[in-house]
Amino acid sequence: MIVLVVALLVGILIGLFIPISIPQDYSSYVAVGLLAALDSIFGALKSNLKGDFKIDIFISGFVGNTLIAMLLAYMGDMLGIPLYQAAVVAFGVRIFQNFGEMRRSILIKNKSFSKEEKNQ
Repeated sequence: MIVLVVALLVGILIGLFIPISIPQDYSSYVAVGLLAALDSIFGALKSNLKGDFKIDIFISGFVGNTLIAMLLAYMGDMLGIPLYQAAVVAFGVRIFQNFGEMRRSILIKNKSFSKEEKNQ
């Protein structure tokens, strides 16, 4: 878990301090790829909170979701249909669901911890 957080922070710092410009033609591919990556990261954090995180599932989901999302955006461009919007909606919903489950899990753990402290 610590490795994931450190890698995320390093990636954010690199993104902030190294100016990278992405051509507008590829912006939809990068956007869906980032959403897919964020979805996998939030899913990994949720799994870690529940105690069932597995690195092989995380890596396969990270790579697979990112590739499928970018392929969907590419196919949409070839057909002239904005199919990337389907990936944006799907990953957006999943990110908010994962965040909600993480929030509930943290709040429930904190409540049960504070109840145990009061009982002692």
